[in-house]
Amino acid sequence: MAPSFNDENSLFDFVVKEGNGVKGLVDSGLTEVPSRYIQPPHNRISKQHATTSIDQSMTIDLSELDGPNHDQVVKSIAHAAETLGFFQVVNHGVPLKLLDSLKDAAHQFFNQLVEKKAVYLKGVSPSPMVKYGTSFNPDKEKALEWKDYVSMIYTNDDDAHMFWPNECKEVALEFIKTTNQMVQRLFQALITSLGVKLDDSRFDELIGFRMVNMNYYPACPNPDLTVGVGKHSDMGTLTVLLQDGIGGLYVKKGDDSSPGSEEWIEIPPAHGALVINVGDTLQILSNGRYKSAEHRVRTTSVESRVSIPIFTAPLPMTKIGPLAELVARDGVARYRELLFEEYMNNFFANSHDGKKSLDFASTT
Repeated sequence: MAPSFNDENSLFDFVVKEGNGVKGLVDSGLTEVPSRYIQPPHNRISKQHATTSIDQSMTIDLSELDGPNHDQVVKSIAHAAETLGFFQVVNHGVPLKLLDSLKDAAHQFFNQLVEKKAVYLKGVSPSPMVKYGTSFNPDKEKALEWKDYVSMIYTNDDDAHMFWPNECKEVALEFIKTTNQMVQRLFQALITSLGVKLDDSRFDELIGFRMVNMNYYPACPNPDLTVGVGKHSDMGTLTVLLQDGIGGLYVKKGDDSSPGSEEWIEIPPAHGALVINVGDTLQILSNGRYKSAEHRVRTTSVESRVSIPIFTAPLPMTKIGPLAELVARDGVARYRELLFEEYMNNFFANSHDGKKSLDFASTT
């Protein structure tokens, strides 16, 4: 018989503090979503009200950056960043075998006994660069997200080999290394399209922080009541995301819409493709020309889903703000200058709430 989690304190202890996560709930034989996971109606995700057709211009062949279509590819990248804040890339140089290995490693990590995963809980993890947890900010959220994760911040190879979980460290490290050049080229294309030139040290500072997550969304008995991840934008510069074949990623179209009337586009998985999305930092640097992608994740009752994002962001002590050339051109700075560490601390101190994280840097 499945244990009862009607008492919110016992559920919170079991899921969050003891490290059982959402997977532990499901493995206990749970047949209904506990009340702590039920989202208010305006936050729930309806497949019926989502657009599933993707504009072909949002899928970009990166191999053409090296050919006669270079300028057109750069324009396509910039157009996607200016409108949806999202695009997919193919022929990106990351081996497809590695992408399959990443998905397998994620399942391997989360299918372990809880004792093996809980050693990476906040406060006991052998390194502050590795964290296993559930939801985004359980202490602040009124309704928890139906997701477990392990997060690994890259500092150097030696630390990764020493501290990252054995089940996924080799493939996660390879993923970071094989996407590094791609991220540099994408960022260069976007900066060039702004008509701005950055020196090498500044360029490196703005994409020098890298963190890879492995996200696990257990099959959910009531997917219409929950979310895997709530509405949010990423805090960094660019995010590279590997989806598995199950799907559930939704991106919001446009910024100006009231809750309940937004238009969401479902991003169906494409074999071998990687999802790229603009983060808040790039919206700030571009003085609002590029749009960080507001997105969320739906749960499914069919089978457990994994996704593996790499978050590329500025180094913590880097100053971020609208690029000076753009402020001069626009006649206004839409965001203030601040240390990225300040922005990051504010981002993690709050629960997911659309793009409200940008208010922290806004001048309006």
